[in-house]
Amino acid sequence: MIGIIQKPVNFLREVKQELTKVSWSTRSELMGSTVVVMVITLILAAFIGLIDLVLSKILTIVFK
Repeated sequence: MIGIIQKPVNFLREVKQELTKVSWSTRSELMGSTVVVMVITLILAAFIGLIDLVLSKILTIVFK
């Protein structure tokens, strides 16, 4: 019975110990990365939307 409880407890201790070794990003690095991801996402969305609009117009003309 004790082994059932001890294994998860040991696991959580090891996880906590490993997390102390992680090199965490600073707040400014995280904010900078987030801004980059959001800007690239918006640019790609606009590009895909533009391509979709152009292709829709072309197909409308072709199949008219």
